[in-house]
Amino acid sequence: MTLPEGWIRRLPKVDLHCHLIGTVRATTFAELARREKLELPADPERIFADINSLPPDPALYRNTVIPVPQGRSADEPEVSYSLFQASKWVIETLRSADDLTRIVYEAFEDAHRYSNTRHLELFFDDVPEHLEGLGYAGSVEAYAEGIRMAERDFGMTGRMIKGIDRSKSGEEALARVREVVDNPHEYVAGIGLDNLETAGPPERFVDAYRLAGEAGLGRTAHSSEHSPTAQNTITCLDDLGCDRIDHGYYVLEDPEVVARMRDEQVTFTVGSTTSRRSWRPWRRASIRAMLDEGLNVIPCSDDPGMFPTTLANEYRILDEQIGATHAQLSRMALSAVDASWLPDPERAALRAQVAADIASLDAEYALP
Repeated sequence: MTLPEGWIRRLPKVDLHCHLIGTVRATTFAELARREKLELPADPERIFADINSLPPDPALYRNTVIPVPQGRSADEPEVSYSLFQASKWVIETLRSADDLTRIVYEAFEDAHRYSNTRHLELFFDDVPEHLEGLGYAGSVEAYAEGIRMAERDFGMTGRMIKGIDRSKSGEEALARVREVVDNPHEYVAGIGLDNLETAGPPERFVDAYRLAGEAGLGRTAHSSEHSPTAQNTITCLDDLGCDRIDHGYYVLEDPEVVARMRDEQVTFTVGSTTSRRSWRPWRRASIRAMLDEGLNVIPCSDDPGMFPTTLANEYRILDEQIGATHAQLSRMALSAVDASWLPDPERAALRAQVAADIASLDAEYALP
């Protein structure tokens, strides 16, 4: 039995894994592309609608615990655009601090409007060459202004996560983290290893993550998402010192790792929706298995503007397709608060408010 749509929509939520460029609205991309006279192969709205990352080499994914589909799925468009290519086009249209502030504000506005998100943590990437005049500090301040505006208008809180591109060298990663450490900002709460997991093993980034830990920054990493091994997640926890793991589906490959993840209640931010459309059923079956194993999974929106999805939709999929219970969804909402990188007093206040709001919703809908 599924939960009332109103309960899902109004459930107070926290999103800890969301990429800023992936939040950009198709309408905003279209407006900026026209302004910059960017030549595109199709209308921006069409590109976003047809984002679809094609399957990789099937040889890598034979005999996994949850079988990985390799053929095309029924909802794949005739012409596909990769998430990475679409992101590059969006980045090309961003030309000023005001543009950066705008997309941050709109990310918070959409999260508030469509998902009742109370706290949002956004990954941001390296400063592109055409915005080097802003520098790291200038771009961060532009992002921060968007958060301040959202806090004022929507009563939300927010933080930024510096994305560390795993396709680059360990030395480059260390330089990026040193930039964060040398330019502390109240809204930059941590770092996160991203890009395709097959592009760079986590052990490459031990020095960068050690520096982040010494500076008191939160640490997370995309892990066990594209490489069919649980070992990368162990490396991220034990060698990188990660506080939480983004994705993590392939921990299911090793029962001993699953047992440890359950015992330690490691937080996994999971997304039922991905640009690799053929993998969506596999993702959902993996999340179901993680729940069955008692792992601490919380939903995220990941790249909501480009998939497209919302955090509320991710909770809805958990309810309607994955079979998460009312108690599990409520616990996820609270676990997300606990895993956030807010300062302790703010996190405690948010948790109390979220718990009170869940109790009020349960009473309104007569849920146990």
